[in-house]
Amino acid sequence: MDPYLGRELFASPRRSLARDCGPPARRRQWAAMCLLSVVLVTGARSANATPLDEAAERYRPYMTEGIGQALAGARDLRGRIAAKDLAGARKAWIAARAGWERSEVFTAGFVPELDAQIDAWPNADTGFHAIEAKLFGANRIDVENETDALVDHLSNLHGKLRNMPLTPQGLLDGTVRLAYEVGESKADGGESRISGTSLDDMRNNISGIQLAYRIIFAAVLKSADRKFADAVDGKIEELKALLAGRDLQRVDIPKLRRESEELVVALQSAAAMLRLQRPTLEAASR
Repeated sequence: MDPYLGRELFASPRRSLARDCGPPARRRQWAAMCLLSVVLVTGARSANATPLDEAAERYRPYMTEGIGQALAGARDLRGRIAAKDLAGARKAWIAARAGWERSEVFTAGFVPELDAQIDAWPNADTGFHAIEAKLFGANRIDVENETDALVDHLSNLHGKLRNMPLTPQGLLDGTVRLAYEVGESKADGGESRISGTSLDDMRNNISGIQLAYRIIFAAVLKSADRKFADAVDGKIEELKALLAGRDLQRVDIPKLRRESEELVVALQSAAAMLRLQRPTLEAASR
């Protein structure tokens, strides 16, 4: 039986069915055969999917939501710039960053070119940080071209998310690398120093890490070693607690670095239990 029959059936208008399938009794028989085909094909695909594959797919709506928030913020930023509203433009930039930073679990690994165009640093001549330098550093609002490009890149990315292949390995790699980046290059306030939002960046990074861990990896890891899985979750909570202060100056940076490294090691160790390859840090820096 042709596995595409079901798709063709449900894509065809009613009059085409009448024309192609003949009398009502025959049409009912044909529809039943097509429906069975759809069930068999779907079941075969599901049978080949591992629990981690299915969990990675459950992550997709959250990934889409995060980039959608970044895109909405960037569009608001464009409107604020057109209105010459510097304060409003800064708020819109910060709102766009929140959605983006929660999404960095996947951006560098799955869409490296767009990641570089959207969030390159330091010495960025495009993306968030090129805009940041003018809005926050120079008190300038002449960022129309940079903002248009940011909206275009985020819109392009948002459009790719529905059909982007998601792999548990790629998502674990991204989770580990982002955890490393929080303690290594973001802890000193380096990435968003001009806007003063590095603390928010790290908070959103850890929220993204926790979301990915709980949706994709926690259940499978608990079935292998519940105590270890709970320990990983505990390390994420410790990082959240460290970043709960009012400003970056109140954060215990040496402890933040240690906790970040411990989370990286824990997630790397979890790979064997998840039957995945041990993630490396090769793509951790941009």
